Parts: sequence; structure tokens; C-alpha cells
Amino acid sequence: MPDARYAALDAQYAKEQEALATEIAELEKAVSNYDQGKKSAEKFIALIDKYQGFANMTNTMLNEFVEKILVHERDRKGSIETTQAVEVYFNFVGKYIPPAFREVELTREEQEAIRKNEELKDKRHQAYLRRKASGWQRQYEERTRPGKKAKIDAQKAAIRQEDMAKGIYAHVAGLPRQEPKRAAIQVRPTL
Repeated sequence: MPDARYAALDAQYAKEQEALATEIAELEKAVSNYDQGKKSAEKFIALIDKYQGFANMTNTMLNEFVEKILVHERDRKGSIETTQAVEVYFNFVGKYIPPAFREVELTREEQEAIRKNEELKDKRHQAYLRRKASGWQRQYEERTRPGKKAKIDAQKAAIRQEDMAKGIYAHVAGLPRQEPKRAAIQVRPTL
């Protein structure tokens, strides 16, 4: 076999071997991901079976189901009606997107209504920015802040009273006072 022919075949074989090695690595990674996904799904199903038919969700249940919740900043600051992204990541499953939030086809009327609503939001936001720049917004907030704070404090107090009635919340000052217990340390003689 001529040297040129051998070199060409050797280069082709080396290139083919590299491609196959890359493909093997990708397939092994896919199998590993599949196995891990299968194990996670089995764990999630076991968790669902554990809490099947519950009436009230407890903190323990919530901690077992939810890995993390990410709350993003609002799209428009200072706007009452605005969107805000919230991502829920479940243990063993990952990010969850409710069916209602998935992509849907909108009719022309719905698209037009959304466009008009966005224009109104933009108009109100621009007015807010003008009030903020002129100082009127700050004066308005200073006038209304005490009333809003009193309303929020009343709502908090009502929730706290409700929690206390249910036995969920208790003031630390109302708990019985106990002195810390000291651990008994036994010293063993060394031989």
C-alpha cells in the first residue's frame, strides 16, 4: 500500500474514531440523565403517595415538595397592575410551569384588549414617572403612608390573633421561662 494512501486512510480512521468517541460520551451522558430523571421521578411519586389525600398543607409538606421559589422584580415599578415572574422549583422535578401559563393562541380581540391594556399601563406609568420627577409623588406618599401603615398593621394584628387562636404563633414573652440545662460531663480515668 502506498504511503500516501495509508496516511489518508489513517487520518480518516482517526477522524472517525474521534467522532465515535464524542458520540459515545454524548450517549452516556443522555443515559445518565435519563437514569437520574427516572430516579427523581420515582422519588417524587413516592412523595406524592406519602401525602395523598391531605386536607391542609403543612410547612413540612411544603419543604419536602418545594426546592426553591424565585420571585423576580416587577416589570414596571410604581404600577399597581403589572406582571411579575415567579418560578417554582419542585424537589426531584425542577422548574414547574402551570398549564395556565404555557403558550396559548390568542384571538384578535384578546390581542387587541391586551394591547390597549398595555398602552393604558404605559400611560399611567409615564404619569407616575412625571409625578415622581416633580416631587408630587413623594408628597402624596407622605400624606397617605400613615393610613396605609395603620391598615397593614391592623391586618397583621388580625392574622396574628388568628394564628394565636390556632396555636401556630405565640409570643416569646408568654412562654414559660426555663433555665438552660447543663449537660453532665463524665470524666473517665485513663489507664
